[in-house]
Amino acid sequence: MAKHHGQGAKGPSQRQLRVGETVRKELSDILTRGEFADPALEGVIITIPEVRMTPDLRMATCLVMPLGGGDGEKVAAALNKSAKYLRGQVSRRLTMKYMPDLRFILDTRFDDDDRIGSLLHSPDVARDLGEDEDGED
Repeated sequence: MAKHHGQGAKGPSQRQLRVGETVRKELSDILTRGEFADPALEGVIITIPEVRMTPDLRMATCLVMPLGGGDGEKVAAALNKSAKYLRGQVSRRLTMKYMPDLRFILDTRFDDDDRIGSLLHSPDVARDLGEDEDGED
């Protein structure tokens, strides 16, 4: 059975998690210290909640979120445009055999959680859940 992006039935390996967290920390540090300036990201505070590594550690998918609800797609696009530069900055800080390519995507997990929570509290779903509880054990 093939693994997809390093996550099989068991999830990512300890090595993938460790390298992902190291890359995340360094990227966050670079963005926080202002070592990376992009006019498209002027005044935007970016958080990187997670970096997911492929099993061969050659690709890092960085989940990003602008604080304060800015335009997340614009932030991800600007970071992807500067991915080679950021990769070079991270590679100077880490001693790895291969520095992974960086890919930035918008982290929508919090929005998804809110949407699911509101759906679960909607009257239609509450009615359906009530029927299941009363009808069957």
